[in-house]
Amino acid sequence: MLSILGLALVCTVPFHTAAAEESPLAEQNRYNVLMICIDDLRNELGCYGVEEVSSPNIDRLADSSITFSNHYVQVPTCGASRYALLTGRRPSSSKGMSNNAFHNLGKGKSKDLSLSLPENFKRSDYTTVTIGKVSHTPDSKNYRYNGSGPGTPEIPNAWTEMDMPYGPWKYGWGCFFAYDKGKHREDKSGYRPVMEFPDVKDNELPDGQNCEHALKKLEQLKKQKKPFFLAVGFYKPHLPFVAPKKYRDIYNDVDVKDSAVVKRGNTAYAHRSGEFYGYHMPNKPLTAEDRIQTKKAYYACVSYTDALVGRLLDKLKELDLEKNTIVVLWSDHGWFLGEHAIWGKHSPLERSVQSPLMIRVPGKAGGMTSAVVETLDVYPTLLDLCQLSDTQTAFPLGGSSLTPVLDKPEHAGKNAAISYWGKSRSVRSGQYRLIATRQGKNGWTKRELYDHSQDPEETHNLISKKPEVAERLLKLLDADAPILIK
Repeated sequence: MLSILGLALVCTVPFHTAAAEESPLAEQNRYNVLMICIDDLRNELGCYGVEEVSSPNIDRLADSSITFSNHYVQVPTCGASRYALLTGRRPSSSKGMSNNAFHNLGKGKSKDLSLSLPENFKRSDYTTVTIGKVSHTPDSKNYRYNGSGPGTPEIPNAWTEMDMPYGPWKYGWGCFFAYDKGKHREDKSGYRPVMEFPDVKDNELPDGQNCEHALKKLEQLKKQKKPFFLAVGFYKPHLPFVAPKKYRDIYNDVDVKDSAVVKRGNTAYAHRSGEFYGYHMPNKPLTAEDRIQTKKAYYACVSYTDALVGRLLDKLKELDLEKNTIVVLWSDHGWFLGEHAIWGKHSPLERSVQSPLMIRVPGKAGGMTSAVVETLDVYPTLLDLCQLSDTQTAFPLGGSSLTPVLDKPEHAGKNAAISYWGKSRSVRSGQYRLIATRQGKNGWTKRELYDHSQDPEETHNLISKKPEVAERLLKLLDADAPILIK
């Protein structure tokens, strides 16, 4: 059975055949993969035109990558978004809509037998390694926020190695919600500031420790004969905003502007920022000065993560791995920085479902593309580039290979990208975004239509002024399957 990639895969050898036994798969696969997952990173980087943000290393990666300005995640929450990335399945089919999505794999009523992306690589004779937050849990193991739990793999059969240092935080979620010197949000101390910038070195905080570990792992992987799939997940800029002081100091004299729209509009899809206001802060709601300081705190965490990405890129070059390693940088969703009075994700509005995506392929030129693409497209793209097969998957993949866009950045991409949040659906097609909620026999309600060429902050609902556009996009929501890239 052919893959649904939209084109036949080049030199694909089926698993468990005589041909595969005679010739090691490792000799047929062309590339290693370094996949960098960043939590809560919106398109607020120098390479996306935001000059006040210091992100020289990610900008450097963007220069040599195809950088997607219109990449949209499937669900604006961490677990479900990563589930779509790593299973390649559309949430309406997998039912992976929440942070508990990975609990469905191979068990439960859903009986989701999806073959995950790393397991596909592992079966293809790759060494697969995860460090940090790649699936939903910070160490890819099933533990609760308080550290209890079985510690079983969150994705069964996926990783050759699941390894990361815990340091004084002792377990994964402690590292994720970390403050300086072993404190964290779940340690029962009541210490929960929204931001903290200790005067420490990069590797004295969890993301820096994970980076150090990944650098050593790259040295080990370089020595082996098998290709590798290394996934490194950085926690910041997720809450709480914690980074070494030097990264906050970058913004001391930077004129960071308040968001263009700071009051909640008429949208039905705003929320009260419960996750954000669960941390301690001086005022609720934030004052104008609070908003500026909070944006600077977020940017400081972006710059910290950027420095760590730079170290990974430098290590690839030092080890002479650039020439045969694909680099993917992806974020699980965007994040509101005060627009519509929202601080956080968890909304089907544009700011929440749009996030950075960069793919660097050895030998291919870099460039920015406005092609509309989805997180679902990463899985088939990597299979395509690395000459693997998807015929072992129990379900068809929901995305499409992006190789036509990687070859031709001016390619328009998909006709639409669909995102999911509860009973609501959100579709971006061309310049328009339509959001609507399915209400049983009442069909699609709470309809909102925005023209991003004129209204990027989504303040003017055009649902009554452009009914023909709304009807066209509602048909896409009903079909629930964007046209594949050709």
